[in-house]
Amino acid sequence: MNYDIKDTGLAGKGKLMIEWAEMSMPVLKNIRDDFEKRRPLDGVKIGCCLHVTTETAALMRTLKAGGAVVGLAASNPLSTKDYVAAALVEDEIPVFAINGEDRQTYYSHLESILEMRPNITMDDGGDLISLIHSKHPDLTETMLGSTEETTTGVIRLQSMEKDKALKVPVIAVNEAETKHLFDNRYGTGQSTLDGILRATNRLIAGSYFVVSGYGWCGKGMSMRAKGMGAKVIVCEINPVKALEAAMDGFSVMPINEAAAIGDFFVTVTGNINVIDKEAMEKMKNGAMLANSGHFDSEINTKLLKETAVSTRNIRPALDEYRMPDGRKIYLLADGRLVNLSSAEGHPSSVMDMSFANQALSAQYLNENKNLEHKVYVVPAEIDNKVASLKLQAMGITIDTLTKEQERYLSSWNIGT
Repeated sequence: MNYDIKDTGLAGKGKLMIEWAEMSMPVLKNIRDDFEKRRPLDGVKIGCCLHVTTETAALMRTLKAGGAVVGLAASNPLSTKDYVAAALVEDEIPVFAINGEDRQTYYSHLESILEMRPNITMDDGGDLISLIHSKHPDLTETMLGSTEETTTGVIRLQSMEKDKALKVPVIAVNEAETKHLFDNRYGTGQSTLDGILRATNRLIAGSYFVVSGYGWCGKGMSMRAKGMGAKVIVCEINPVKALEAAMDGFSVMPINEAAAIGDFFVTVTGNINVIDKEAMEKMKNGAMLANSGHFDSEINTKLLKETAVSTRNIRPALDEYRMPDGRKIYLLADGRLVNLSSAEGHPSSVMDMSFANQALSAQYLNENKNLEHKVYVVPAEIDNKVASLKLQAMGITIDTLTKEQERYLSSWNIGT
């Protein structure tokens, strides 16, 4: 078995950490038990480009239990937990991921995944599917499809579909209600603040906390920062989302106005150079910049590094940039995903739902082999199944419709 990881000797720690995560992942455990009996993925090759975390390990084990041949590469150079990679290799799951790997190694690892000629790919950010379409289009001939975990990747894939460049069907797992309502909102909100606190050890209460983007991730960030006592400012380009943020009680203004006020800045937009030259020039001494969008493009770190007259590493995942006028700006995790680079990512209880959607979407692709080359939302039956299993695990029961109520809802001729 080929693999490329830091140290196989870390497997013992990895197994303990995976065990701890799986204690909060009852939905995926339920699916794994079912997969072991039915083996709905028997012989299917699944190549994955995901964050190598304890929760991802639980997904890999579930896919393997369903009969799949699985390989895993990292979707971010700084998010890999080397002990998780070691534990998976010991479980005979090939992993190509090393924390801190350079760009060349990162892409060589993706190529290693493609060497297995996967029938299904699982992406977090769209790098794997992009590489297939740009360099290995022949692989699409034997592919059943792909799944995408995050907003940034879905945006890329929708663009490919619009340009008629997409050569396989893709299920946008990110668009599942049991994903974005919980993972994006509660997971991102908590884990990003965790990363900021670990990197800075600064007080959130009383600070001006600027959130760029008010999608599900931005809503979670704003909610959690407010809960810790911050004065939250939201920056948006979408008038509906900006209005929603204002109605939710947050200040709303352009980033170049917020720049002069903010103490903490977090980007969650999926776009490029959201924090750029004008904003950086207006920031006060001590401003702290963090990104929780998938790619390290949301903060113009290249400009920051070129402009600074000196740079110092102050703490793990915290670098100081002294500007020509003497101001100091602090960049967290080099502008990469702060919740995974400086902390441990989302709590396993929310990834339980996200990865349950991944596993069931892979099964769906294997059972529906003639889908058009489009981006699909997770089928409602999968979403509802994941929610029902989660409620069951939480000991929560809900109402069901009576026959009379079903007739009423399906009728058009019963009025007042």
